[in-house]
Amino acid sequence: MPVDMMLIAVLERLGLGAVASALRGAQEAEALTPLAMFMAAGDLVQLVMLGLIAASVLVWALWAGKLLQIAMARRALARDYRALAKAGQLQLELRLPRGGIVARMLTAAQAEMHASQGLPGVGVKDRAASELARIEAGAARAMQSGATVLGSVGATAPFVGLFGTVWGIMGAFVGIAQSGSSSLAVVAPGIAEALMATALGLVAAIPAVLLYNHLTRALGGYRVALADCRALVEQHLSRDLDRARMLARPAALHLVAE
Repeated sequence: MPVDMMLIAVLERLGLGAVASALRGAQEAEALTPLAMFMAAGDLVQLVMLGLIAASVLVWALWAGKLLQIAMARRALARDYRALAKAGQLQLELRLPRGGIVARMLTAAQAEMHASQGLPGVGVKDRAASELARIEAGAARAMQSGATVLGSVGATAPFVGLFGTVWGIMGAFVGIAQSGSSSLAVVAPGIAEALMATALGLVAAIPAVLLYNHLTRALGGYRVALADCRALVEQHLSRDLDRARMLARPAALHLVAE
C-alpha cells in the first residue's frame, strides 16, 4: 500500500477524519498546494517529509518539557538552599524532600563526617568534596538527557531534507525521460515536490538550533545552581569540622592540666 494511503488509513483509525479528508482532497486536486505536492510525491520522499515533521514536533515537545523540568528543579534547589543556609550547619535535622539533590549532598557529607570521626579534617573535606562533585555531575548529566536530540535534529535535518530532494529530482527526471517531454509543465511539479523536502528540513532544523541554544543556556543556569548548593554544603562541612575541633581542644587541655 502506498505511503499516502497508509497515512490516510491511520488518521481515520485515530479519529482524525477531517485531516484524512483534507489529504484525500489534496490527492485529487490539480493545484500545487503543499498538501497536494506531498500527496503526489514518491513513497520515499513522503517518508522523508513525515520523518521531518515528526522530528519538528519532537523538538518543540522536548524543549517545552525540558524547560518545565529545569524550572521545577531550580525552584527545588533554591528552596533547599535557603533552608540549609538558614540552618547554618549540617548536623541539624532539616526537613528536605527525600531524593532531592541537596538532601543527597547533605546525607553524603554527614555520612563522611560520621565515618571519619577522629581523622584529620583535611581528608574529610577532600573525600566529601569528591562525593559531592559526583552527585553534582550526575544531576547535571541527568538533566541534560534529551537535550542532545535538539542539536542532532538541527545538524541533520537539512541533509535529510536534501536527500529527499535529490531522490525526488531523480524520480522527476526519470519521469521526464519516460514521457519524452521536457516542457516546464511536466518538469515543474516533480521538482516542486522534491524541493518541499528541503523546505521541511529547514523548518525542522532552524527552530531546533535556536531551541537547543536556549536550552543550553537554561542548563547552564541549572549547573550554576548545583554548584552553589555544593559550595554551601562544603562551607557548612568545613565550619562544622572546625567547630568540633575547637570544642575538643579545651577538653584536651583540661586533661593535660589534670
